[in-house]
Amino acid sequence: MGIDLSIIWFAIIVFSTLMYIVMDGFDLGIGILFPFNKDAGERDMMVNTVAPVWDGNETWLVLGGAGLFGAFPLAYAVIIDALSVPLTIMLIGLIFRGVAFEFRFKATEEHRAFWDKSFIAGSYIATFSQGVVLGSFINGFEVTNRAYSGPELLWLTPFALFCGLGLVVAYALLGSTWLIMKTEHDLHRKMTALTKPLLLVLLAIIAVVSVWTPLQHANIMHRWFTLPNLFWFLPVPVLVLLVSWSLLRALKRHAHYAPFLLTLALVFLGFTGLGISIWPNIIPPNITIWMAASPPQSQGFMLVGGLLIIPVILVYTFWSYYVFRGKIKPDEGYH
Repeated sequence: MGIDLSIIWFAIIVFSTLMYIVMDGFDLGIGILFPFNKDAGERDMMVNTVAPVWDGNETWLVLGGAGLFGAFPLAYAVIIDALSVPLTIMLIGLIFRGVAFEFRFKATEEHRAFWDKSFIAGSYIATFSQGVVLGSFINGFEVTNRAYSGPELLWLTPFALFCGLGLVVAYALLGSTWLIMKTEHDLHRKMTALTKPLLLVLLAIIAVVSVWTPLQHANIMHRWFTLPNLFWFLPVPVLVLLVSWSLLRALKRHAHYAPFLLTLALVFLGFTGLGISIWPNIIPPNITIWMAASPPQSQGFMLVGGLLIIPVILVYTFWSYYVFRGKIKPDEGYH
Protein backbone atom coordinates (compact mmCIF):
# COMPACT_ATOMS: atom_id res chain seq x y z
CA MET A 1 0.00 0.00 0.00
CA GLY A 2 1.44 3.37 -1.04
CA ILE A 3 1.51 6.59 0.95
CA ASP A 4 -1.62 8.70 0.50
CA LEU A 5 -0.16 12.16 -0.03
CA SER A 6 -3.61 13.76 -0.04
CA ILE A 7 -4.22 12.64 3.53
CA ILE A 8 -0.77 13.84 4.59
CA TRP A 9 -1.35 17.28 3.08
CA PHE A 10 -4.84 17.48 4.53
CA ALA A 11 -3.34 16.76 7.96
CA ILE A 12 -0.68 19.45 7.43
CA ILE A 13 -3.30 22.04 6.44
CA VAL A 14 -5.56 21.11 9.37
CA PHE A 15 -2.61 21.33 11.77
CA SER A 16 -1.54 24.70 10.36
CA THR A 17 -5.08 26.06 10.64
CA LEU A 18 -5.42 24.86 14.23
CA MET A 19 -2.05 26.40 15.15
CA TYR A 20 -3.15 29.70 13.61
CA ILE A 21 -6.49 29.68 15.42
CA VAL A 22 -4.79 29.04 18.76
CA MET A 23 -1.89 31.46 18.41
CA ASP A 24 -3.45 34.34 16.53
CA GLY A 25 -6.71 33.69 18.38
CA PHE A 26 -5.50 34.96 21.75
CA ASP A 27 -3.58 37.69 19.92
CA LEU A 28 -6.76 38.95 18.23
CA GLY A 29 -8.63 38.28 21.45
CA ILE A 30 -6.56 40.92 23.24
CA GLY A 31 -7.73 43.52 20.71
CA ILE A 32 -11.31 42.32 21.17
CA LEU A 33 -10.97 42.80 24.94
CA PHE A 34 -9.52 46.32 24.69
CA PRO A 35 -12.96 48.04 24.95
CA PHE A 36 -13.53 46.25 28.28
CA ASN A 37 -10.45 47.85 29.86
CA LYS A 38 -9.92 51.62 29.64
CA ASP A 39 -6.78 51.73 31.81
CA ALA A 40 -3.86 52.81 29.59
CA GLY A 41 -1.22 51.07 31.69
CA GLU A 42 -3.12 47.78 31.71
CA ARG A 43 -3.71 48.03 27.96
CA ASP A 44 0.05 48.28 27.53
CA MET A 45 0.47 45.18 29.68
CA MET A 46 -2.11 43.33 27.60
CA VAL A 47 -0.24 44.10 24.40
CA ASN A 48 3.15 43.35 25.98
CA THR A 49 2.08 39.77 26.69
CA VAL A 50 2.12 39.06 22.94
CA ALA A 51 4.54 41.70 21.66
CA PRO A 52 7.52 39.30 21.38
CA VAL A 53 5.63 36.55 19.53
CA TRP A 54 2.62 37.98 17.69
CA ASP A 55 4.27 38.60 14.31
CA GLY A 56 5.20 34.92 13.96
CA ASN A 57 1.64 33.67 14.49
CA GLU A 58 0.46 34.43 10.94
CA THR A 59 3.17 32.09 9.63
CA TRP A 60 0.74 29.23 10.14
CA LEU A 61 -1.95 31.01 8.10
CA VAL A 62 0.52 31.47 5.23
CA LEU A 63 1.59 27.82 5.46
CA GLY A 64 -2.00 26.59 5.42
CA GLY A 65 -2.95 28.81 2.48
CA ALA A 66 0.13 27.83 0.47
CA GLY A 67 -0.49 24.15 1.22
CA LEU A 68 -4.10 24.44 0.08
CA PHE A 69 -3.01 26.20 -3.13
CA GLY A 70 -0.43 23.55 -4.03
CA ALA A 71 -1.99 20.35 -2.72
CA PHE A 72 -5.69 21.03 -3.38
CA PRO A 73 -5.87 23.69 -6.13
CA LEU A 74 -9.55 23.07 -6.84
CA ALA A 75 -10.45 23.78 -3.21
CA TYR A 76 -8.27 26.90 -3.22
CA ALA A 77 -9.88 28.20 -6.42
CA VAL A 78 -13.45 27.57 -5.23
CA ILE A 79 -12.91 29.07 -1.77
CA ILE A 80 -11.12 32.17 -3.10
CA ASP A 81 -13.82 32.73 -5.72
CA ALA A 82 -16.75 32.21 -3.37
CA LEU A 83 -15.33 34.04 -0.36
CA SER A 84 -13.17 36.76 -1.91
CA VAL A 85 -15.06 39.55 -0.11
CA PRO A 86 -14.78 38.27 3.50
CA LEU A 87 -11.21 37.07 2.90
CA THR A 88 -10.21 40.51 1.58
CA ILE A 89 -11.91 42.21 4.53
CA MET A 90 -10.07 39.81 6.86
CA LEU A 91 -6.71 40.77 5.35
CA ILE A 92 -7.53 44.47 5.67
CA GLY A 93 -8.40 43.89 9.32
CA LEU A 94 -5.13 42.03 9.93
CA ILE A 95 -3.19 44.88 8.29
CA PHE A 96 -4.92 47.47 10.47
CA ARG A 97 -4.31 45.35 13.57
CA GLY A 98 -0.63 44.85 12.73
CA VAL A 99 0.09 48.50 11.93
CA ALA A 100 -1.78 49.72 15.00
CA PHE A 101 0.06 47.17 17.16
CA GLU A 102 3.41 48.71 16.23
CA PHE A 103 2.39 52.37 16.01
CA ARG A 104 0.50 52.64 19.31
CA PHE A 105 3.76 52.27 21.26
CA LYS A 106 5.47 55.02 19.27
CA ALA A 107 2.53 57.43 19.03
CA THR A 108 2.26 60.60 21.09
CA GLU A 109 -0.44 60.72 23.74
CA GLU A 110 -2.84 62.67 21.53
CA HIS A 111 -2.54 60.01 18.80
CA ARG A 112 -2.54 56.93 21.04
CA ALA A 113 -6.36 56.79 21.13
CA PHE A 114 -6.52 56.62 17.32
CA TRP A 115 -4.17 53.64 17.18
CA ASP A 116 -5.98 51.92 20.04
CA LYS A 117 -9.23 52.24 18.09
CA SER A 118 -7.51 50.93 14.96
CA PHE A 119 -6.20 47.97 16.96
CA ILE A 120 -9.70 47.25 18.24
CA ALA A 121 -11.33 47.66 14.82
CA GLY A 122 -8.73 45.50 13.07
CA SER A 123 -9.12 42.74 15.66
CA TYR A 124 -12.91 42.69 15.43
CA ILE A 125 -12.99 42.90 11.63
CA ALA A 126 -10.41 40.16 11.10
CA THR A 127 -12.03 37.83 13.63
CA PHE A 128 -15.60 38.36 12.44
CA SER A 129 -14.51 37.82 8.82
CA GLN A 130 -12.80 34.57 9.74
CA GLY A 131 -15.99 33.40 11.43
CA VAL A 132 -18.04 34.30 8.34
CA VAL A 133 -15.60 32.30 6.20
CA LEU A 134 -15.96 29.35 8.58
CA GLY A 135 -19.76 29.49 8.54
CA SER A 136 -19.81 29.76 4.75
CA PHE A 137 -17.45 26.78 4.51
CA ILE A 138 -19.78 24.68 6.67
CA ASN A 139 -22.73 25.69 4.49
CA GLY A 140 -20.88 24.34 1.44
CA PHE A 141 -20.25 25.43 -2.13
CA GLU A 142 -21.93 24.80 -5.46
CA VAL A 143 -19.36 23.55 -7.97
CA THR A 144 -19.99 22.98 -11.68
CA ASN A 145 -17.28 21.79 -14.08
CA ARG A 146 -14.62 22.33 -11.40
CA ALA A 147 -15.57 25.97 -10.86
CA TYR A 148 -17.64 27.77 -8.24
CA SER A 149 -21.19 28.31 -9.53
CA GLY A 150 -23.03 29.51 -6.44
CA PRO A 151 -24.36 32.96 -5.51
CA GLU A 152 -22.01 35.92 -5.16
CA LEU A 153 -23.25 36.65 -1.64
CA LEU A 154 -22.86 33.09 -0.39
CA TRP A 155 -21.16 34.45 2.74
CA LEU A 156 -24.00 36.84 3.61
CA THR A 157 -26.28 34.33 5.36
CA PRO A 158 -27.64 34.31 8.94
CA PHE A 159 -25.65 31.17 9.78
CA ALA A 160 -22.35 32.58 8.47
CA LEU A 161 -22.88 35.89 10.30
CA PHE A 162 -23.75 34.02 13.50
CA CYS A 163 -20.51 32.03 13.17
CA GLY A 164 -18.69 35.35 12.83
CA LEU A 165 -20.17 36.44 16.17
CA GLY A 166 -19.27 33.08 17.69
CA LEU A 167 -15.63 33.34 16.67
CA VAL A 168 -15.39 36.83 18.20
CA VAL A 169 -16.51 35.35 21.53
CA ALA A 170 -14.18 32.35 21.15
CA TYR A 171 -11.14 34.55 20.48
CA ALA A 172 -12.11 36.83 23.37
CA LEU A 173 -12.13 33.77 25.64
CA LEU A 174 -8.71 32.75 24.34
CA GLY A 175 -7.47 36.29 24.98
CA SER A 176 -8.86 36.52 28.51
CA THR A 177 -7.45 33.16 29.60
CA TRP A 178 -4.08 34.02 28.00
CA LEU A 179 -4.03 37.22 30.08
CA ILE A 180 -4.97 35.24 33.20
CA MET A 181 -1.88 33.14 32.58
CA LYS A 182 0.46 36.03 31.75
CA THR A 183 -0.55 38.80 34.22
CA GLU A 184 -0.99 39.40 37.93
CA HIS A 185 -2.93 41.52 40.42
CA ASP A 186 -5.71 43.81 39.10
CA LEU A 187 -5.53 42.81 35.44
CA HIS A 188 -5.46 39.14 36.36
CA ARG A 189 -8.56 39.60 38.52
CA LYS A 190 -10.37 41.58 35.82
CA MET A 191 -9.75 38.87 33.23
CA THR A 192 -10.81 36.13 35.64
CA ALA A 193 -14.11 37.95 36.25
CA LEU A 194 -14.63 38.47 32.50
CA THR A 195 -13.87 34.90 31.50
CA LYS A 196 -16.92 33.29 33.14
CA PRO A 197 -19.54 35.27 31.16
CA LEU A 198 -17.50 34.79 27.98
CA LEU A 199 -17.48 31.03 28.54
CA LEU A 200 -21.23 30.92 29.17
CA VAL A 201 -21.95 32.95 26.03
CA LEU A 202 -19.64 30.71 24.00
CA LEU A 203 -21.39 27.58 25.29
CA ALA A 204 -24.75 29.05 24.26
CA ILE A 205 -23.34 29.78 20.78
CA ILE A 206 -21.92 26.26 20.52
CA ALA A 207 -25.33 24.85 21.46
CA VAL A 208 -27.09 26.93 18.80
CA VAL A 209 -24.57 25.98 16.09
CA SER A 210 -24.75 22.31 17.13
CA VAL A 211 -28.51 22.34 16.57
CA TRP A 212 -28.60 24.69 13.58
CA THR A 213 -25.98 22.82 11.53
CA PRO A 214 -27.60 19.35 11.42
CA LEU A 215 -31.06 20.86 10.91
CA GLN A 216 -29.71 22.74 7.89
CA HIS A 217 -27.62 19.89 6.43
CA ALA A 218 -29.10 16.40 6.18
CA ASN A 219 -25.69 14.79 5.57
CA ILE A 220 -24.32 16.23 8.84
CA MET A 221 -27.49 15.11 10.65
CA HIS A 222 -26.92 11.61 9.31
CA ARG A 223 -23.23 11.69 10.25
CA TRP A 224 -23.87 12.58 13.89
CA PHE A 225 -27.22 11.06 14.80
CA THR A 226 -27.35 7.63 13.21
CA LEU A 227 -26.15 4.45 14.86
CA PRO A 228 -23.42 3.47 15.52
CA ASN A 229 -21.99 6.93 14.79
CA LEU A 230 -23.91 8.45 17.69
CA PHE A 231 -21.99 6.30 20.15
CA TRP A 232 -18.64 6.96 18.46
CA PHE A 233 -19.05 10.76 18.44
CA LEU A 234 -20.93 11.24 21.72
CA PRO A 235 -17.64 11.79 23.65
CA VAL A 236 -17.13 15.11 21.82
CA PRO A 237 -20.12 17.01 23.33
CA VAL A 238 -19.61 15.21 26.66
CA LEU A 239 -15.99 16.38 26.75
CA VAL A 240 -17.07 19.94 25.88
CA LEU A 241 -19.31 19.97 28.97
CA LEU A 242 -16.62 18.37 31.13
CA VAL A 243 -13.92 20.83 30.00
CA SER A 244 -16.28 23.78 30.52
CA TRP A 245 -17.11 22.62 34.04
CA SER A 246 -13.38 22.22 34.77
CA LEU A 247 -12.76 25.74 33.42
CA LEU A 248 -15.39 27.21 35.73
CA ARG A 249 -13.80 25.41 38.69
CA ALA A 250 -10.36 26.68 37.67
CA LEU A 251 -11.70 30.26 37.59
CA LYS A 252 -13.28 29.81 41.01
CA ARG A 253 -9.95 28.83 42.55
CA HIS A 254 -8.14 31.64 40.69
CA ALA A 255 -5.88 29.29 38.75
CA HIS A 256 -3.29 30.82 36.47
CA TYR A 257 -2.49 28.23 33.79
CA ALA A 258 -5.44 25.84 33.80
CA PRO A 259 -8.00 28.26 32.24
CA PHE A 260 -5.89 28.81 29.12
CA LEU A 261 -5.07 25.12 28.74
CA LEU A 262 -8.74 24.18 29.15
CA THR A 263 -9.75 26.82 26.60
CA LEU A 264 -7.27 25.25 24.16
CA ALA A 265 -9.02 21.94 24.81
CA LEU A 266 -12.37 23.57 23.95
CA VAL A 267 -10.92 24.90 20.69
CA PHE A 268 -9.56 21.46 19.83
CA LEU A 269 -12.93 19.83 20.54
CA GLY A 270 -14.70 22.39 18.36
CA PHE A 271 -12.23 21.72 15.57
CA THR A 272 -12.78 17.98 16.04
CA GLY A 273 -16.53 18.45 15.70
CA LEU A 274 -16.01 20.35 12.45
CA GLY A 275 -13.75 17.60 11.14
CA ILE A 276 -16.31 14.92 11.98
CA SER A 277 -19.02 16.89 10.19
CA ILE A 278 -17.20 17.40 6.86
CA TRP A 279 -14.71 14.51 6.50
CA PRO A 280 -13.55 13.50 3.90
CA ASN A 281 -14.78 16.57 1.99
CA ILE A 282 -12.52 19.56 1.50
CA ILE A 283 -15.23 21.40 -0.47
CA PRO A 284 -18.49 20.62 1.33
CA PRO A 285 -20.85 19.06 0.71
CA ASN A 286 -19.53 16.47 -1.75
CA ILE A 287 -16.01 17.11 -3.13
CA THR A 288 -13.48 14.98 -1.28
CA ILE A 289 -9.79 15.64 -0.71
CA TRP A 290 -8.93 13.12 -3.45
CA MET A 291 -11.22 14.79 -6.00
CA ALA A 292 -9.65 18.20 -5.30
CA ALA A 293 -6.05 17.02 -5.07
CA SER A 294 -3.20 18.03 -7.35
CA PRO A 295 -1.13 15.27 -9.06
CA PRO A 296 0.90 13.07 -6.67
CA GLN A 297 4.12 14.36 -8.24
CA SER A 298 3.21 17.93 -7.21
CA GLN A 299 2.20 16.89 -3.71
CA GLY A 300 5.39 14.87 -3.31
CA PHE A 301 7.59 17.74 -4.49
CA MET A 302 5.86 20.11 -2.06
CA LEU A 303 6.13 17.62 0.76
CA VAL A 304 9.94 17.67 0.54
CA GLY A 305 9.89 21.42 1.15
CA GLY A 306 7.22 21.08 3.81
CA LEU A 307 9.23 18.54 5.77
CA LEU A 308 12.15 20.97 5.75
CA ILE A 309 10.30 24.15 6.70
CA ILE A 310 7.69 22.87 9.19
CA PRO A 311 10.27 21.71 11.80
CA VAL A 312 11.98 25.12 11.50
CA ILE A 313 8.68 26.92 12.16
CA LEU A 314 7.93 24.61 15.10
CA VAL A 315 11.36 25.13 16.66
CA TYR A 316 11.16 28.90 16.21
CA THR A 317 7.65 28.99 17.69
CA PHE A 318 8.60 26.85 20.67
CA TRP A 319 11.78 28.82 21.33
CA SER A 320 10.12 32.24 21.14
CA TYR A 321 7.38 31.24 23.55
CA TYR A 322 9.91 29.57 25.85
CA VAL A 323 12.19 32.61 25.97
CA PHE A 324 9.31 34.97 26.77
CA ARG A 325 7.54 32.66 29.20
CA GLY A 326 6.36 33.83 32.60
CA LYS A 327 4.35 36.77 33.89
CA ILE A 328 4.44 40.31 32.52
CA LYS A 329 5.14 42.94 35.17
CA PRO A 330 3.71 46.48 35.00
CA ASP A 331 7.13 47.98 34.35
CA GLU A 332 8.13 45.42 31.72
CA GLY A 333 7.65 45.67 27.99
CA TYR A 334 9.05 44.64 24.66
CA HIS A 335 8.27 47.80 22.77
